[in-house]
Formats: sequence, C-alpha cells, structure tokens
Amino acid sequence: MAMQCQICGKKPSVGNSISRRGKAKYLGGVGRKVTGVTRRKFKPNLHRVKAVINGTVRRVRVCAQCLRSGRVQRPVKRSAFEIPKV
Repeated sequence: MAMQCQICGKKPSVGNSISRRGKAKYLGGVGRKVTGVTRRKFKPNLHRVKAVINGTVRRVRVCAQCLRSGRVQRPVKRSAFEIPKV
C-alpha cells in the first residue's frame, strides 16, 4: 500500500534539509552560514480510519487535513445495549 491519502491523493514530496551554523546578525553575530544541503522527504500525516464510502464502511488511509476539513464521512456509532424498562 503506497503512502498516499485515499481521498485527496497527497503523497510524499521531496525538499532540502539545510544545516547552518553561526550567530544571526540581529543577535550580534556575523551571520548564519550554510554548512550542508541534503535531500529529505516530507511525508503526509496519514491515519487509518473507518469511513463510509458508497454506503459501506471501509478502513482507509486518510491524511489529517482531510479529516479536519470534513472530507471524510465517519460511520455512526451505535449506543450500547440497554435492557428495556418494563
């Protein structure tokens, strides 16, 4: 299973990790120097949740952004069993 959101299709992207040393000028130093640039991955924040898809409840991998924005419809949880009062 790929590391990809099944709702919006968000997947890992690449960027750079920049290492610096020194003291910033506004703090009284001579400035920050770049000492190295390496590649890195930005991974999506995926969660395995139960969602209603086409009327059936399925377990899907969804990013946190889709969960917060309400793009995923969660199933209704039934209440606990109660003995009927006579």
